[in-house]
Amino acid sequence: MRIILLFSSLFISSAAFANNVDDARKTIKAFSTDLKQILVSTMQQNGPIAAISVCNTAAPAIASQHSNSTWQISRSALKTRNPDNQPDEWLRNVLLNFEQRKLNGEPIAKIEHQTQRSDGWYFIKAIPTQKACLACHGSHIAPEVAKKIAALYPSDQATNFKQGDIRGAFIVKKPIKKHQQ
Repeated sequence: MRIILLFSSLFISSAAFANNVDDARKTIKAFSTDLKQILVSTMQQNGPIAAISVCNTAAPAIASQHSNSTWQISRSALKTRNPDNQPDEWLRNVLLNFEQRKLNGEPIAKIEHQTQRSDGWYFIKAIPTQKACLACHGSHIAPEVAKKIAALYPSDQATNFKQGDIRGAFIVKKPIKKHQQ
């Protein structure tokens, strides 16, 4: 009987884990699609300076829209633009591992990490630098764009990327619910 219970609990745990991964990927896809859509649209209609302002206000708002009582979504990077997105030591190590995995030939689109921590379950997925990102994150940023970035983000580090670099990561957290006593 104990063996049946053990196998049953393992099956339930692995099914819950698979559901978490699937739900986290869906949350990231929805967030990244919405963010990319507004940034690309703004870039096409009004140029990169307008897109910087939109990114400054829209990215946190879109993250809030896709966060709920079950999931919290955010972004971070080794080289951040927004100081609110600085990684802690644990996340920095995950991001450094992502860079090593890329160097070892793993496609960026496949680079993910998931772990259980004391405050929740985490799913982290690498963000590839795409061509459209380079207007604001590349090595040849127009002077007026650089000026706008400096005005909004005086401590900006998120430049000199090339297409195919890891720009950062999406972080999805499923917090542990604390029961009130």
